[in-house]
Amino acid sequence: MTTTEQQTDLKPYVVHTVGDASETVQTPGMVRQPAVVPGKGDTTKIWMGKVTAAPREKGPPHTHLEAETAAYVIKGHVRVYFGENFAEWIEAGPGDFIFVPANTPHIEENPYDEEQEGILCRTPDNLVVNL
Repeated sequence: MTTTEQQTDLKPYVVHTVGDASETVQTPGMVRQPAVVPGKGDTTKIWMGKVTAAPREKGPPHTHLEAETAAYVIKGHVRVYFGENFAEWIEAGPGDFIFVPANTPHIEENPYDEEQEGILCRTPDNLVVNL
């Protein structure tokens, strides 16, 4: 039996709204609201949710351990500092995608006067360790 022929009881589902920020790990300076998360429905390996950052907010150094992170910027801008002494950075705006590799210490910042909003996706979960 091939993978496409295997039977499963798992089914696609729709999440109509994000959950409360208190339901997931947070980093100061950003608010993460969960939507598709391990342990809810049939989800086992991916975390996806909405993130917002107030104007002129800069979070602390943190890492997501073995979790890879991808993000899509809906509005505003986000700057991600990384590398030795966080001296390197990338910046993304509306319509841009960001990737942060696993085990990469970094800092996120919204350096502008407009709120930043985006969609985050992590696997295997929303692992966050503030450094």
